[in-house]
Amino acid sequence: MKTLAVDTSTMMATCALLDEDRLLGEFSLNQDMTHSENLVPMIKEMLDNLNLKVKDIDLFGVAIGPGSFTGLRIGIATIKSFAHVFDKPVIGVSTLEGLAFNLPYNGYIVPIIDARRNRIYTGIYNRIKGNLINIVEPTIMEVDKLMKLLQKEYDHIIVNGNGTLVYRDIILEALGDQVIMAPKNLNSCRASSIGELALLKYKEGQRDSYYHLVPEYLRESQAQRELRKRDK
Repeated sequence: MKTLAVDTSTMMATCALLDEDRLLGEFSLNQDMTHSENLVPMIKEMLDNLNLKVKDIDLFGVAIGPGSFTGLRIGIATIKSFAHVFDKPVIGVSTLEGLAFNLPYNGYIVPIIDARRNRIYTGIYNRIKGNLINIVEPTIMEVDKLMKLLQKEYDHIIVNGNGTLVYRDIILEALGDQVIMAPKNLNSCRASSIGELALLKYKEGQRDSYYHLVPEYLRESQAQRELRKRDK
């Protein structure tokens, strides 16, 4: 079963193709170009090199957030279009779950995505008998609040995500020997993790609709907040 997955939640645009438990290809770029300019060409180049077409894909997976509002819309719209045109199943996967899945670590896994102004998107995960378990649901909070929670309740922690780069000094000062910073190659969003999770969820019976799949922003966009203020 061939699975095409993308993640455009952050500055990293990434796509991957898996065939059951084999990774056939993965393409990632972290740059200032908008995802609308590079995502489809990335997918095309990857498929061309594998002598495949979009119609050959059996399952589509996509990161649904939290993360960049514009980036999420682009990634989800692209995958929904492919799934709709070829009438293939699509599965939405939490960006935070995808980041946590990067880490084969027996302990508390805390993915952190920068939400700006000292706020972060985060959740807390643990691996139990090889299975990734979400023990604190994805949320947005002040970085200091997360540090206090981790200091009080958790030990043997590993963190990853772009927020660990932005708030590295705060994390290390607050947690010290309690925390491990993930290596660089496991610190970014990876479409291969989204694809593997999408296939697992599909086999477990999850089904998402390409008509109704939407981003999980966890907060309103700036445009929505400004519109709400004008309506008051």
